[in-house]
Amino acid sequence: MPIENTLTHRLKLLAEKYETVDFIKGDPSWFMHQIEGDTNKELFAFIASSLSYGSRKQFMPKIQLLLDNICEFAIRKVVCKNEIVSTWLISREFEKIIPQANDSFYRLYTYTTYNKFLHALALLAEQYGSIKEFLLAEHNVRQGEKICAIDAIESITRWFREHDSKGVIPQDTRSSCKRVCMFLRWMVRSNSPVDIGIWSDIIDHRTLIIPMDTHVVQEAMRMKLITSSSTSMPNAIRLSRRLAEVFPNDPIRGDFALFGLGADDSKTH
Repeated sequence: MPIENTLTHRLKLLAEKYETVDFIKGDPSWFMHQIEGDTNKELFAFIASSLSYGSRKQFMPKIQLLLDNICEFAIRKVVCKNEIVSTWLISREFEKIIPQANDSFYRLYTYTTYNKFLHALALLAEQYGSIKEFLLAEHNVRQGEKICAIDAIESITRWFREHDSKGVIPQDTRSSCKRVCMFLRWMVRSNSPVDIGIWSDIIDHRTLIIPMDTHVVQEAMRMKLITSSSTSMPNAIRLSRRLAEVFPNDPIRGDFALFGLGADDSKTH
């Protein structure tokens, strides 16, 4: 059923309202804007996205803890400016603050769980230099070609599944892979005050899949964009296609409309 003109207009106004520089304040996307160098931005954005669930008051300090450790490491060591985060990973410097232990690091993540995640990411950085280069190699991308977002997500989940990391990155795309989808939005969308678009040359932004945040699902249900509250990948793709009716050249711009409205609604209740 086509989306009514009034709802189309409302979604466009909401996207305009929320996709601003002010959105970054208190959002995990803030961290990648504090770092110089595309490889540094990419790797740390992936780390930040992996911790971005639950209360921001709880997960933002955890992300800051890791960034502080990276900055201290860069001061102590002579490191190539654009390879600070990859060198921090490859040197296993994170072991000093994220050792293998069964205590809770953040919510469902034990120190061991998160340590193994960082080890798997370190192996990727060691072998390919960056996640972008990993995807280019994985998909044998030729000049002018682009990867479909779902294929990129499948490659990322497979890498962590095959490198002894469970509990942080989903094992496959049966789940909506919310945090990976959010990371891809950050990396791929350009001409945005929030998203940095440093992968706009390798992934088609029109194939991006909306991160199925609780706020997003609630607002999408309320607006009758979807009929199921499931946070599965098929439902995320279904919602993304619905948003393409409103934003045909940039479907995931609708994420700002739905998330922003949902977050504001939660503050008033």
